[in-house]
This record gives sequence, C-alpha cells and structure tokens, in this order.
Amino acid sequence: MKRFADPRVAATFKAYPPEVRARLMALRETIFEVAAATPGVGVLTETLKWSQPSYLTEETGSGTTVRIDRLKGDSGGYAIYFHCQSGVVGQFRDLYPETFRYEGERAIQFGAKERVPVRELRHCIALALTHHLRKKKRK
Repeated sequence: MKRFADPRVAATFKAYPPEVRARLMALRETIFEVAAATPGVGVLTETLKWSQPSYLTEETGSGTTVRIDRLKGDSGGYAIYFHCQSGVVGQFRDLYPETFRYEGERAIQFGAKERVPVRELRHCIALALTHHLRKKKRK
C-alpha cells in the first residue's frame, strides 16, 4: 500500500466511511499500479482537487487528471472522474459500452456491492494517464 505524501489527502481518506474508504483505497492502488506499469506516465502527483483525491501526471504531462470520490447521497457508491472536455469517457464508452455505468462525459460509477471489471478499468486508467501523449502523436 502506497503511503500518503500529502496529509490532506490522508485526512480525506480517513473521513470516508470504512466501506467506501476500502473501495477507494483499492482504486487508488490500481491508479498507482497502472501509472507505474504504463510507459511515459512517470511518477504521479497525489493531491486534492475540488476536495477529491486527484492523480496528476505533472512529471511528464502525459495524461489528464484522474480523481476519485464517493457518490453524493449514495450509501457506498463511488466513482472515478476525468476531465469532462478531454473526451476520454467517450473513448471508454466506445470501447466498453456495456461494462461500466457512465456519468455523462466525466465519470465511471460503481455501486457498493458491484464487481469491478479490473482489466477494463485498468485499460481506461492507462488511456487517461496517456491522453496527452496520444494527442501529441496525432498532430
């Protein structure tokens, strides 16, 4: 389990209800694992954006910001968020139309007792973390 470098992020995780915290911690680990295994991403910066744990590719500028949080007013639901104008959620929807529950162009949502399709989610995270690299190649 990766240690928290930012005490504000640690406090945010500590404030989540235990059942949601466990799911978000697993999602956090997945994000770090995918970043480490994906060429060009580099070391992630973990911080808070809009009071949500956020993961930035500041070192390389390779991707769009990835955020995670519980769903408001939902007992146990949580989501992984992406910049709504990046177009990555549209790519995910094209690749996995029936695999995930999407919130517009900004998030993949999960229910409290839902099985997470890990292989597909890891692919989506890798696409987000390399979004800017792919844009540069198209130019």
